[in-house]
Amino acid sequence: MNRPVIIAMDFENRQEAERFLTSFSGESLFLKVGMELFYKEGPSLVRDWKREGHRIFLDLKLHDIPNTVKRAARQLATLGVDMTTVHAAGGVKMMAAAMEGLKEGTTTGDLPICVAVTQLTSTSEEMMKEELYIAHSLEDTVVHYANNAKRAGLHGVVCSALEAGHIKEQVSPSFYTVTPGIRLQSDSHDDQQRVVTPVKAKSLGSDAIVVGRSITTADDPKAAYEKIKTEWRGKE
Repeated sequence: MNRPVIIAMDFENRQEAERFLTSFSGESLFLKVGMELFYKEGPSLVRDWKREGHRIFLDLKLHDIPNTVKRAARQLATLGVDMTTVHAAGGVKMMAAAMEGLKEGTTTGDLPICVAVTQLTSTSEEMMKEELYIAHSLEDTVVHYANNAKRAGLHGVVCSALEAGHIKEQVSPSFYTVTPGIRLQSDSHDDQQRVVTPVKAKSLGSDAIVVGRSITTADDPKAAYEKIKTEWRGKE
């Protein structure tokens, strides 16, 4: 897969999402459908956008007992999604079960890329220790979770770009790193703690970036997308 810019479609409903997509008429995009939009619009939205030629990152962060996650992953695979997520905190058996479900549910096309969420980019070192009661450092915890994900047979992890290089060094150079928390230099960080620019993410070793508000709330979404893509990949 080339180095994708994945657009986080964090809209309240289908109408708002498709109004945004009019700026990209005829263009094939990589769209992240998260909980808000999926819970409102359901599987039909994913199927329709796939038919229109978009790639779909279905980000539901599965986290439950292994058997439940396996069954859920099997259902997600039938939608033909290109990428999906589980929570690494669910453990190795749960993540392995997710892969089993994806394999069982994939009847045509390629197996979806499955990546584990290590720690959310809204999580700070202080929050992790005081609220989540994890004594190890944020970086050590993320790398440990990434190693567990690799043991479970996953393709990679969702992590901050700040941790991508450490994962490449300590887990595997080929382990796929998907990094949210991407902002242009001039943008607000909003509720994100560990934020970098596309250029910085590239230098740190990210394989894919997820960008939301820098594109979706821009006055000219198409121009913002092209600017981010150029910073991320260079001129094509």
